Amino acid sequence: MANQSPSTPPADNDNGEFYDRPSKTQLKKDSHELQALGEALVALPDNRIVDLPIAERLRDAVAEYKRTRSFEGKRRQMQYIGKLMRKDDVEPIREAVAAMQLGRAKDSLALHEAERWRVELLASDDALTRWTSEHPASDLQQLRSLIRAARKDAAAAPEQRSGRAYRELFQFIKTHTIGDE
Repeated sequence: MANQSPSTPPADNDNGEFYDRPSKTQLKKDSHELQALGEALVALPDNRIVDLPIAERLRDAVAEYKRTRSFEGKRRQMQYIGKLMRKDDVEPIREAVAAMQLGRAKDSLALHEAERWRVELLASDDALTRWTSEHPASDLQQLRSLIRAARKDAAAAPEQRSGRAYRELFQFIKTHTIGDE
């Protein structure tokens, strides 16, 4: 029962005996999950992989995957990575992948928040009051100047919203919203 997956109960055959191993379907499912985790592992930056507590063979296999250029070579190397992962504890890898995905999600949310602030600040002066209450340490004179310039650019070319002032306003907002967290 040591090899049996916790989600798979012992199977009953025709004689009323119980099998002591997971089904072939469960083994394939586990193998596919490990390959998907392997794909997420190779997508991690090298500095994150170096810090992971994984076997040296697995670390070398990931490095070899990243050096491989052909489709078939990558496919076979990924299968090898999955095979190596079956022998090791994969929880540290799952945690590293989850942390990386969470970090990307937080970055994305921060950028959406900065974009929302830019739209609000360009749309109304009331947003500036809300900005000052939420970010009192920011340079209001510079912010007002950037808003004025972005509005002026938008009035001059309404179809083109990506003028220099528009981008600078976004950078200002981004540094102050991400810096405050």
